This record gives sequence, C-alpha cells and structure tokens, in this order.
Amino acid sequence: MTDNATREPVPDSSVSPASPEGQPIANGQPAAATPLISTTQPAAPVGLTPNQTRLRTLHPGWFASVMGTAIVAVATYDNPGNITALRGAAHGIGAGVAVLAYALGIVLTVAYLARWVRHTDAARADLRHPIMGAMHATVPAGLLVLAVMTSVVGPELFPATAVTAIIATLAIVGVTLGLIVSVAFAYTLFTSEHPIAAVNGGWFIPPVVTIIIPMALTPLMPHVGAGTARLLLALGYATFGMGFLLFVFTMSLLHDRLVLHPLPPAALAPTVWIGLGPVGVGTLVALGLAHAGQSMFGASGATISIISLLFATAVWGFGAWWLAIAVALLVRYLRAGGLPFHLGWWAFTFPLGAFTVSTLALARSWDAPVLEAIAALLYLALVGFWAVVAVRTAAATRTGKIWLR
Repeated sequence: MTDNATREPVPDSSVSPASPEGQPIANGQPAAATPLISTTQPAAPVGLTPNQTRLRTLHPGWFASVMGTAIVAVATYDNPGNITALRGAAHGIGAGVAVLAYALGIVLTVAYLARWVRHTDAARADLRHPIMGAMHATVPAGLLVLAVMTSVVGPELFPATAVTAIIATLAIVGVTLGLIVSVAFAYTLFTSEHPIAAVNGGWFIPPVVTIIIPMALTPLMPHVGAGTARLLLALGYATFGMGFLLFVFTMSLLHDRLVLHPLPPAALAPTVWIGLGPVGVGTLVALGLAHAGQSMFGASGATISIISLLFATAVWGFGAWWLAIAVALLVRYLRAGGLPFHLGWWAFTFPLGAFTVSTLALARSWDAPVLEAIAALLYLALVGFWAVVAVRTAAATRTGKIWLR
C-alpha cells in the first residue's frame, strides 16, 4: 500500500502545496514557485497606492485573529485549574486580552467594510473561491465570539446595561451576517464544480458560525420578556441543529478526502484543527441551552439537563479523538518539511480555545478534577499557539509578507 504522504498530491488549481520557502512540493522535491493560493480576483486597477492594494487584497481570514484572541480572553477569565489564588490575576489578564480583541474587531470591521465598498469585485471573487470563500464566515463568527466574550468578561469592563447593549448589537449583526454567509457559501459550492482536493477544514467555519449563535442569544434571555425569551431559546436550538448537521456533513466530506486521497498540502495543515471548533462550541451550546431553558422546561428541566450533559460529553469525546489526529498530522507535516506561515495559522487558536473552554465546562459539570487538569494543560497549549501565531503575524505585517497571497 502506498503511503499518502509520499504520493504526489492531486492536481488542484486552487491550492499549491508549498515548502517552508514557499515553493510547491512534488514527490518530495521543490518545483517552480507558484502562488500558495490562486484566486479568481479581477486584475487590480492601474494606479492604486500600496495601501489601496492591501485593502483590495485584504485576506478574508483576518477576522480569525479576533476569534482566537477573544477565546483566549474567555479561557483565561475562566481560571483553568480553578486555583483560588489565581482567580484575581485570571480575571485581570482575561479582561486585558478582551480589550485587545475588541480593538482588533473594530479595526478589521472598518477594513472589511471599506473593502466591500471600494473593491466589491475582488471581495465577491474571494467569496466564490472554494478556500477563500469559507474564510468570510470568520467575520460573523468573530462578532459572535466577541458577544460571547462580552457576556463572560464584559462585567469587568463595562456597566451592566452596556454589557447587554454590546451583546445585543453584536448578536444582531453576527446572526444576520452569519446566516447570509452560510447560505451564500453553500450556494457557490452547490452551483460550481470543485476537485476533491479542494475539500478542506476551512469549510467548517460557516457551520461553526451557526453553532455559535445560541451562545450569543442565551445571555440576552434574562433581559427580555417571557415570550421573547422563549423565541430566543427556540432560535438557539434551531441554529444549533442547523450548524451541527452541517458540521457532520462537512466532516464526512473531509474524512473521505483524507482517507481516499493524498493528504492536503502543508499550507492547508492548520485547517484540520478547525474541526475542534464545532465540537467545542457544540459542547458548550448543549450545556448552555439546557441551563438557559430551565425556567421554561418545568418538571422536565432536570431530565433535559442530564441528557444535554451526556450529549455534550459524547461530542467532546469525538473532539478528543480529533485533537489526537490533528496533533499527529501536524507532527507529520513538520517532519516532512514544515509549514509555510500564513494567516491560516490562526486556525490553531480558536478551535483549540473552544475545546479548552468546553473541557472546563464539562470538568465543572461532572466535578471531575482530572478533566480540570486536562483543561489546564490545553490552556497552556492554547496560550503557546496564540503567542507564536500573534508574534509571527506581527512580524509578517511589519515586513509586508502578510499581504502576499
């Protein structure tokens, strides 16, 4: 049997496997240099300034940095390990990281809006791309994660009324954009042909957006009337089902792609980790919806909580398996020559962060010190990944390499 890692990748016009030097690899040997990802963007108008060119080619995945930074803030604030002496420091550091996430969100929101207004043709071309298209979902996902972060860390930074207003604003915009992008990206996939090599973990991002929606809605339930609260709970379960089924369908595609075809090029290695995102968020949503609906479930509340806890634990178990697969494949890629740096490295942060926070939630739901310890180890890995990716992103931004595609 031929080993997948030694076979020549399936030709794909949308992705070129790259060595650490940025050259494609064929049969283990560098070939002529080609772009890491080729898009179908129209040619840039003549006479654009460097800043205008950067805006036109702004990578749609930039908002993943907001997601990754916000989840680090949440995980830090939750005090992994549950060490009493560190609670104050955890809250303070978590609030500081949250401020950074807000700042990134504001800057990138302005940049994204400017790009869609001034360079609509380029933005639409990216949306139709089988890799770049899914990255647009990081925008609503980032806004929703900021809403979730605000529900956790916000009381440290803002008055209670401001916290509710911020969550509501981010939720409204995030939910609207999330549903639009989810349908738009799926439509582009359904109405065009793509080689099997185009299937990648980035396709998990649109499903995870809809799974995050309930986490942004449940904090609003105590601040609305009973009828509106029931509606928010129903919408939470509906969007959870929407996103989780899409995750299952996408996972089956990626599973078949990994089993039946050569491994993706090294440039796409970080996207494997994105599979942890729907798992981690799905675990948290199952627990959160059951808790939020207790006053509406009546006598069935206790039963629903137990079923939700069992479901969440089962989903988490699959996540533990997928984490082991992701780590093993990452080691394999590193031993085969390394990973070229690009914005996709932020895929190492939010998915791992979501899985870390879900592990904390399960540890405290089951009152299991072993799970708490595992969560603390995951948190240390998360901080390590975030620090490396943040430093590499800052350095690439300073040199201008981050703007290259």
